[in-house]
Amino acid sequence: MNANAKVHTIADIARLAGVSKSTVSRALNDSPLIGAETKEHIRALAREHRFRMNVPARRLSLKQSHAVGLVSYAYTSNSAVPDAFMLEMLGGISTALHANDYDLLMIQVSPSDTDWVPRYLESGRVDGFILLGAMCTRPHLDTLVAAKAPFVIWGIPPGGGAGYGSVTGDSITGGRIATEHLLRTGRSRIAFLGGPAKAHEVQDRLQGYRDALHASGLDVDPSLVIHASWQHPEASSANAVQQLLERAPDFDAIFANSDLLAIGAIDALRVAGRRVPDDVAVIGYDDVSVARYCDPPLTTVRQDGPLAGRLLAENLIQHIQTGVLTNVSIPAELVLRGSA
Repeated sequence: MNANAKVHTIADIARLAGVSKSTVSRALNDSPLIGAETKEHIRALAREHRFRMNVPARRLSLKQSHAVGLVSYAYTSNSAVPDAFMLEMLGGISTALHANDYDLLMIQVSPSDTDWVPRYLESGRVDGFILLGAMCTRPHLDTLVAAKAPFVIWGIPPGGGAGYGSVTGDSITGGRIATEHLLRTGRSRIAFLGGPAKAHEVQDRLQGYRDALHASGLDVDPSLVIHASWQHPEASSANAVQQLLERAPDFDAIFANSDLLAIGAIDALRVAGRRVPDDVAVIGYDDVSVARYCDPPLTTVRQDGPLAGRLLAENLIQHIQTGVLTNVSIPAELVLRGSA
């Protein structure tokens, strides 16, 4: 090959170096199978001719995109606000993917749509998926498992042989320690302000709430259990507080299933003339960064969002590369501040 000819492919470098294309590919990818002298000679030729690997083509040949899809869900209302905990989790996901040379693709889907699974997986656009359990539907899970798609899910521990990994928070413990703290401080009419009633995390936190009440010899009063929307926390909290004032006006505490619901409840209580924590103590959940800055600062159950995100990304990459499935739970910790 003429030394002045343009170099476009690995085959061109191979002819210049007098080696095979596989040797060039291994040398440019720093394979230990190639000797140092040969490796440096091939790299010098690549630098001289300003040759760069065609990354998309290489990934296609390896049947890997080195990209992960984070599945989010489309809502019809434009007034929905981002979940603060999920944003912190996203930071952990993106940091861990970057550290492992993976890209992140945001995929927005309809709750009833399952066509996205083959559309993204079979086209090679992603190697696997991260799902958020509170919004994931059963058809999504069934389609992913049937397609043998690598995926990991936040918030839903799989049953035996489910074929996917998970990262969960210890929501039963979280609900229990929040309620126990309120009971220890003399509260006895404790309202439970949950998110979507069918969400696995909400059900577990309700179980922890029930366990703490029963351990103290108290029955669960159905009038004190109310569910709201995580997508509209301010309006949902205002509506929940209004319902509580109407049907159980003697309530003296609220255990809310997210910090934003708790902050919204504090605002609604203030409008109703109830003082926090004097009249009503309030505990949130997640310990997002804004929790310490509200008035009063929010007592909350902390689960580490960035850690959860990092574990989701790392465990998915492990599954993609080795086939190993991992299911882990991050701890719940009570953080005491002024609201309770």
